[in-house]
Amino acid sequence: MDWLKTLAPTIATALGGPLAGMAVAAVSKALGIAPEEVQNVISNGKLDATQVAAIQMAELELKKQAQSMNLDFAKLIAEDKKSARDMQIATKSSLPAILAVLIVGGFGVITALKVTGFALAADPTVQDLLTTLRDGVILVLSYYFGSSAGSQAKDQLLHKSTPAL
Repeated sequence: MDWLKTLAPTIATALGGPLAGMAVAAVSKALGIAPEEVQNVISNGKLDATQVAAIQMAELELKKQAQSMNLDFAKLIAEDKKSARDMQIATKSSLPAILAVLIVGGFGVITALKVTGFALAADPTVQDLLTTLRDGVILVLSYYFGSSAGSQAKDQLLHKSTPAL
């Protein structure tokens, strides 16, 4: 998804937060595909020039829409994560930890099977499920250990403030 962060940062940011539906709708409309197909297109990342232009136009449209609604996607994502953590502190539920163990454990088992040469089905549905599991691991790790979004923002600020040699 790094290519999307470069091409359409607003869409990429929105996809990672509570307004993902807005971003999916924008990409779906721009590319003329069903919303269910957006994840595959983003994961694949192989677009022709027309599709790239369409996503860039969707980026501009989403920015306009966000400004008209006074939305700050990065702030909404941070608030969403904070509210999840606050809920966990208040309820002390074991469900997030159980889900985290299942997701990371499942990913570990599948990785071990692949490394040892066990052939997993080449069925596209199985591949989609594996991609979803991989994305789940990323979410679990960012929940428990924080995301790299703050680090990326810091790196960008440092890069902008450092004079070229």
